[in-house]
Amino acid sequence: MTHPHHRFLDRLQGSAQAGQDNIRFGILDIHHPVFPISVAVIAAFVIFALLQAGPTEAALNGIRGWLTSTFDWLFMGAANLFVLFSLFLIFSPMGSVVIGGQDAKPEYSFVGWTSMLFATGMGIGLVFFGVMEPMHHFNNPPLGLAPPLDAQGQLVAPAVAPARELAMAATVFHWGLHPWAIYAVVGLSLALITYNLRLPLSIRSVLYPILGLRHARGALGNAIDILAVFAVLFGLATSLGLGAQQALAGLHHLYGIEINAQNKIILVIVISAIALGSVVAGIEAGVKRLSELNVALALLLMLLIIAVGPTADILQGLLDNTAAYLRYLPQLSQPFGRDDNAFLQGWTSFYWAWWISWSPFVGMFIARISKGRSVRQFLVCVLIAPTLVSIFWMTTFGGTALHQLVAQGYTGVQEMVLANQPELSLFMMLRQLPWAGLTSLVAIVLVVIFFVTSSDSGSLVIDGITAGGKVDAPIIQRIFWAVAQGVVALILLLGGGLNSLQAASVATGFPFLFVLLLMMLSTWRVLRWCHRAERRAVSPSPR
Repeated sequence: MTHPHHRFLDRLQGSAQAGQDNIRFGILDIHHPVFPISVAVIAAFVIFALLQAGPTEAALNGIRGWLTSTFDWLFMGAANLFVLFSLFLIFSPMGSVVIGGQDAKPEYSFVGWTSMLFATGMGIGLVFFGVMEPMHHFNNPPLGLAPPLDAQGQLVAPAVAPARELAMAATVFHWGLHPWAIYAVVGLSLALITYNLRLPLSIRSVLYPILGLRHARGALGNAIDILAVFAVLFGLATSLGLGAQQALAGLHHLYGIEINAQNKIILVIVISAIALGSVVAGIEAGVKRLSELNVALALLLMLLIIAVGPTADILQGLLDNTAAYLRYLPQLSQPFGRDDNAFLQGWTSFYWAWWISWSPFVGMFIARISKGRSVRQFLVCVLIAPTLVSIFWMTTFGGTALHQLVAQGYTGVQEMVLANQPELSLFMMLRQLPWAGLTSLVAIVLVVIFFVTSSDSGSLVIDGITAGGKVDAPIIQRIFWAVAQGVVALILLLGGGLNSLQAASVATGFPFLFVLLLMMLSTWRVLRWCHRAERRAVSPSPR
């Protein structure tokens, strides 16, 4: 006998069409009221932030502090749940379900697919934090570990090795399983709903298997889509701010270009203009090619550092840091009974909120490009493979900076971190290696292209949400959203700097956390239905 819920999903399949509630206004094809409300609120925010920069910065920072200190347990608990859920599905029989059905074929090569996954997911962040974060955690160890520096800033020999080990473990923790599990939950949910249930590729679609058509097409669905627009826009604005600050710092370091408001404006405009060109080119000619170029440049830069840096130390660190990450994982994941609030709230809670604010963008994009992949292959490539890449990257960049400090006595990176100039830490590390000019220039180009790919795919995602799930809406709408990302990033960067950008991403990430929990439930229900449908197709039950 068929379960009532499976009969419900049978009826639901294909019952909604992309853009069915849209209105057409001139050359626009937009979802009402998602598009006009999103535009109106964002425009109001930009105007207020321009006129009242000080109060805006204070309000955003206040919201960030309150959310990360009050709900740190919720961020931690939910992220842990997403990891366990993803790992369970990998080993579950439901992992054999194919996105799009058993006969679906992948639309992109494995290399192209994985390149887009990686470049879209965390490109700029790895370049910005790869050197700075391990050094920060080394100076200020979490979990109550004794700091390796005395009052005069000198290394305390017995504390160096434990602090170095924990610094790398804590860094990998922030870039390993947990963030990618957040992306995986969103991406898998939307991929199954879009390709297996044939529903529109929009965030509201997660409500269909849980609450049905009326709520998904009504006010609740509209609210979730609008919230997703804000989360994507402010998450991307944060990344553009990070990228612009680091690229400008690199240009100052190499060529003496001044770090001022005028040059920040010019740089954001240039990056946004390149992103517009990629948006116009489309996925195949734009983001796919740039993603492959990104991966190639990142690999080249990493191999150069391994070759001319402390090669043996890096290779040994791959094993040591992986082991340290797994050993410290339970303690770092613990949401209660902690006495390291500066780390828990200032770093981990912020990171999880930032990943959540990025998740509708990354999730929708990887859902769109993942047709034909099995659930198991999807989760392994979205969860496990990027974690291993993150370990490799952080060991190469952060490990090299720590080696320079501990083994060579070079304090350049440490001084930048202590002086709260994180955007210069990468270039100070490269400065001590051969070919510093070349590697620094490659790093700047890498930052720019990483943002272009993020902006491009982000524009596609926001346009899809505000066009009712349509993937072929007029290109002028994608251009509009690409410009909007640059404007919001610039306003926040000039008004309050990096702190305002980070605070905005936390403020939009928190409410979207509850949408992710709904997505996890939706994924479970749809997977059970898909698995049962496949079993019926193989061995149809007698009537």
